[in-house]
Amino acid sequence: MADIAALTQLIEPEVKALGFDLVRVKLFGAGDERTLQIMAERRDTRQLVIEDCAAISRRLSDLLDETDPIEDAYRLEVSSPGIDRPLTRLHDFDDWKGHETRITVEEAVEGRKTLKGILKGHEGDVIHLVDAKVGRVEVPFSNITSAKLVLTDALISATMPLSSDGADEIETEG
Repeated sequence: MADIAALTQLIEPEVKALGFDLVRVKLFGAGDERTLQIMAERRDTRQLVIEDCAAISRRLSDLLDETDPIEDAYRLEVSSPGIDRPLTRLHDFDDWKGHETRITVEEAVEGRKTLKGILKGHEGDVIHLVDAKVGRVEVPFSNITSAKLVLTDALISATMPLSSDGADEIETEG
């Protein structure tokens, strides 16, 4: 299997050169279903529109064809992180402070491997969370296997789309 850290080192400079921030690189699936997923966002809006995805995809397709870092066939998927985005970088935990999140850890914290509660940010490499069941907890960033925002009305309000022009319009002929 390809090394995600090496793939990230290869991909991140290209994504940054286009003016975007890399959120996550993930390789999953097997055989015909193998997928290299790239999540990115605009620095100013934290969103991505279809034209942005296309630009990143073209740039990375050329790079990946040239360097061939993955042995077997795979699909390239470029997307925004979405509303209920993964939290993959330390600053994500401050950026989304006040929102509900679900964190899975490698080593249990307060006897639990899955925590769900309100994100309170981070100090150093320690994430602060008020868990719904056990109260305030501190989680070392290195102990986190996955972290994701939970879809709530407050989160939806905080992540309004770039533009809703034409979102509900249906074009008809005639």
